[in-house]
Amino acid sequence: MMKKLIDYTKILRSKNAGPLFITFDLIFNSKDDMEYVEKRLKKADIAKAYDVLEDKIDVISYGVVNSIKITFPRKNISGSLADSDIYGCQQHVPLANIEI
Repeated sequence: MMKKLIDYTKILRSKNAGPLFITFDLIFNSKDDMEYVEKRLKKADIAKAYDVLEDKIDVISYGVVNSIKITFPRKNISGSLADSDIYGCQQHVPLANIEI
């Protein structure tokens, strides 16, 4: 049985990266967990979970602190009438549920 991304992280959170982008911090307990996820997490899986184009997704690894940052454009500008999460802090669940 495959585990979910959340099973490999110590912290998995989302937040604004300015009004136009959303960012996710994945912080791992160990370098091994980070490297395992890094090899298996695909932009295609993220794109499918959030209905965003793969080429709009940035994935940056920070090995020295066992973390990965994922950023892509928000569907609605933060604070606009169409926005349902002004701080972007409730967007992590689809990412957390990706099977690794």
